[in-house]
Amino acid sequence: MQFTAREDIEAPINVVFEMVADFERFERMAMRRGVEVRRLSGHMGVVPGTQWETVFKLRGKPRHIAIEMAECDPPSLLRFEAISKGMNGVTIVEFLALSQRRTRLSIDMSLAARSLPARLLLQSLRLGQSRFRRQFQLRLSEFAREMEERHLHGS
Repeated sequence: MQFTAREDIEAPINVVFEMVADFERFERMAMRRGVEVRRLSGHMGVVPGTQWETVFKLRGKPRHIAIEMAECDPPSLLRFEAISKGMNGVTIVEFLALSQRRTRLSIDMSLAARSLPARLLLQSLRLGQSRFRRQFQLRLSEFAREMEERHLHGS
């Protein structure tokens, strides 16, 4: 199962990369939404091999996901691999400079099941796929507008 979203942002590629690579900010955002997040590696920078453990509830059950930044090529690419009980995921975040002040941010997320319960979960996600795709794109659009505001106001 694969989801892709793309958004053009009125900010230079280096600025967009820095904002997306602000992992501490994402960790805090996830915790505010009830996700337990623990960074396993001590790196505070953007370094391949950085790992996180996360726990959140989905359909009433706690889900544990281990995430690792598998690749980092500033300012053009971040690739994350996620592993949970019965499921693997890969998220690729690409940055493309459209001009000196405009950047295209593309996110490609793929999920693959390795067990029957995970296949059933993915199948149920497929049933609501169009709604999930719309939400995924909407969240990226909101994030892009927030990045433009932060860039414009220097925060």
